[in-house]
Amino acid sequence: MEIAHLVIVFMVVFLHHGRNVASTKPTVQTLNTNAEFFNPKLPPRTLSSSKKYEGSSDLVNLRYHMGPVLSSAPINIYLIWYGKWAVSQKLLIKDFLLSISTTDRRAAPSPSVAEWWRTVSLYTDQTGANVSRSVVVAGEYSDLRYSHGSSLTRLSVQQVIANAVRSAPLPVDHKQGIYLILTSQDVTVQDFCRAVCGFHYFTFPSLVGYTLPYAWVGNSGKQCPEVCAYPFAIPGYMAGGGPVALSPPNRDVGVDGMISVIGHELAELASNPLVNAWYAGEDPTAPTEIGDLCEGLYGTGGGGGYIGQVMRDTGGRTFNVNGRKGRRFLVQWIWSPVLKACAGPNAMD
Repeated sequence: MEIAHLVIVFMVVFLHHGRNVASTKPTVQTLNTNAEFFNPKLPPRTLSSSKKYEGSSDLVNLRYHMGPVLSSAPINIYLIWYGKWAVSQKLLIKDFLLSISTTDRRAAPSPSVAEWWRTVSLYTDQTGANVSRSVVVAGEYSDLRYSHGSSLTRLSVQQVIANAVRSAPLPVDHKQGIYLILTSQDVTVQDFCRAVCGFHYFTFPSLVGYTLPYAWVGNSGKQCPEVCAYPFAIPGYMAGGGPVALSPPNRDVGVDGMISVIGHELAELASNPLVNAWYAGEDPTAPTEIGDLCEGLYGTGGGGGYIGQVMRDTGGRTFNVNGRKGRRFLVQWIWSPVLKACAGPNAMD
C-alpha cells in the first residue's frame, strides 16, 4: 500500500542491503533452487500472462491525483536512529541511500542502485517536474534513550519525529525534506511483523507542529526475519524440501532485510509524499502505490512466489544491484509508468 508496506505471511516479501565483496563476475541464481519444486502455498504475484515484463498489465489503473512529488533537488533525508545501532549497520544503510545518486559506473557498476531509482524519477507532478535523482543524507539524530519507550504506536512514531525537530538536532524542512525513522531490533512497533515491515505517511501538525513526509522501517532481525527479511530467512511452513534461505549480501539478515523495505518506502514517498499524487485505487486511505504493485519481484521470471533471476557473488551472497564502495544490495522492482510493468536494472528481457 501507499501508506503501509503490507506483509502477508503467505506472500513473498523481501528486504536487502549490500556490502564490500570481491569484484568477480556474478552468476545468475533464482530462489527456486530445485527446478522440480512448486510450493502451492505461495500465490502467483504476476498481474497478467505477459511474458515480456513481469507484472505487466493494462488493468492496473495507476493514476495521478494532482498532488506534489519530491521534485526539488536534492531530496534531503533526515535519519532518526531509534534505539541502539552498530556503526557498521548505520554505514550500510547510508551507503544504500547515497548510492541512489551515484551515477559513476566505476563507483557503482551496472546494474546499479542509481539505475533502479531512474524508474522512480519517471514520475512527475502537474508541472511536468520529475522526482529528483539527487538524494543526500542531510542530517542524523540518534535516539539512544528510547524517548518513547521500546514499544511504539503509529502516533508515537510521529512523536519521535517531533522530539527530533523540537530539540533542534534536525531542521524543519518542508520543501525538500523527508524523515526516515529506523527502529532497532529490540523495538516493537504497532502492526510490525503482523501486517507491515514499514510504512510512510505525513506528520500531523497537532502532534509535530508541521506537515512533514516520513517513513518508518523496523529491523526484523530478531522479531520476524522469516516475514520481513525473506528470503534471507524462511517461514517454518516452507521447511523441508522447499527453497532454502538465501545468503544476505552483507551477512546481516536484519539490516539486509531492511534495505528493500527502505527502497520500497522511499520510492512511494518520493512519488506520493502527501498521499494525493500517484496511486491506484479509489480509496486514498488504502491506496496501492508503485512499490506495492511489484511486491516480491526482484528479477526476470519473478512471480508465482519466486523472486526472479538475481545474482550471487563467489561467497554465495545474493544481490541484484550494485552500490557505492563496492556494496551490493537486493531491492524489489518498481512499477514503471512508461512500460506499465515492474522494472529493474537487472532485467534480462
